[in-house]
Amino acid sequence: MTDITRELLDAYLDDALSDTETARVEKALRESEPLRRLLRVAMQERDRGEHSISAVWRRERLSCPTREQLGSYLLQVLDDELHDYIDFHLRTVGCAYCLANLADLKALQQEPAPKAQERRRRIFASSAGYLKTCRDAKP
Repeated sequence: MTDITRELLDAYLDDALSDTETARVEKALRESEPLRRLLRVAMQERDRGEHSISAVWRRERLSCPTREQLGSYLLQVLDDELHDYIDFHLRTVGCAYCLANLADLKALQQEPAPKAQERRRRIFASSAGYLKTCRDAKP
């Protein structure tokens, strides 16, 4: 069998690998029946609801920063320790979930002012309308 570990397969299933690592795992899966069996076992355990600490940790993304923390990271207003942790999480771990969140926040940050103002107006209008409906519904 190749040097593909169970942990690497779990990361593959979580879509938490870089493009290079994903390609390496997929190539190894094409070439190795024992590795494909191991992948099937991993998938069956997930379907059954694996409850190990590591499975819960991955599934609940307990090491991922919040979207607000990612926004603060983008604005560079975090204390040094949290900034270093998020930097490690993004650059070294390469968490696909957090990288996608960060890319979305960057896109919002670069949004033209009129478009951003229109989006805020729509959100406010829908929120104000909801609050008015709730207020009017009270006896």
